[in-house]
Amino acid sequence: MNADDRDLLARSRVVTRLPAQDLDRARRFYSERLGLEPAEERPGGLLYRCGGAEFALFRSAGTSPGTFTQMGWDVDDIEAVVSELKAHGVVFEEVELPALLGGGRTKDGIIEVAGNYPSTGARGARGAWFRDSEGNLLSLQQSVF
Repeated sequence: MNADDRDLLARSRVVTRLPAQDLDRARRFYSERLGLEPAEERPGGLLYRCGGAEFALFRSAGTSPGTFTQMGWDVDDIEAVVSELKAHGVVFEEVELPALLGGGRTKDGIIEVAGNYPSTGARGARGAWFRDSEGNLLSLQQSVF
């Protein structure tokens, strides 16, 4: 690989793909619970756009293990977003972080997380996790300055 080839992926957009065993059920969840409508559709797939990024739900016979965060939103006011999503029936996970990550438990669906990436200028973050209708684990994050 020459030097010009090494940055081919670095120059490319990253998009998330989430499996859905029942695409109609997933569409209803994203619409009714999250207030999102597909920007585009194709057979077996729904494309969503949020804040300049995109993600797609695709019909899949496989399932997500739901044991790790698959996608997240960086929000300005996590309490307001959690409150709004709860009002629309979203159930937030109870999470306990290991000591390695600063420890702590969720309170009202939100947890304080120590540390952040240096480029953010933040000293930490607040997080919340929930599952979509297909078992995909999704997150919300708000940087703490």
